[in-house]
Amino acid sequence: MKTFLLCASLLGALGWTTGAMAHEGGVKIGTLSCHEKSGWGFILGSSRPVRCFYSGINGRARYDGRISRFGVDIGYQGPSNFVWAVFAPTERLGPGALDGHYGGVTAGAAVGVGLGANALIGGSERTIALQPLSVEGRTGFDVAAGIGALNLHEVR
Repeated sequence: MKTFLLCASLLGALGWTTGAMAHEGGVKIGTLSCHEKSGWGFILGSSRPVRCFYSGINGRARYDGRISRFGVDIGYQGPSNFVWAVFAPTERLGPGALDGHYGGVTAGAAVGVGLGANALIGGSERTIALQPLSVEGRTGFDVAAGIGALNLHEVR
């Protein structure tokens, strides 16, 4: 129960800070939906492949990449799905605009079924913000909190 309350507090703080970031960062241009593969946390972090689909005012695109967490990451996490709102400084972005490295904060927990959230900024010259549109759905038995990193490249 303590773990759940800690993660709920972290997720609340995460939502508050990312809301402020999105309003300062530009216009919402779409959503990025990602599927993360399952795997073990290595106490001080983890790294797993992701497959993502962008859908927005600039059309649709598929992205592959890797999400990494640095900090506390203990236990086994089943496959996860998460969705971000994508904010950019302008509505007009070219192909591969989401390519790049993103960094920010991450938190989550699962005992059977759980929740998580990731707030990241980066991409095209650090101008793209990925704000949690909804919390991450995850399964497994794990606890994670710390720094998050996401690397994306468009699949053409």
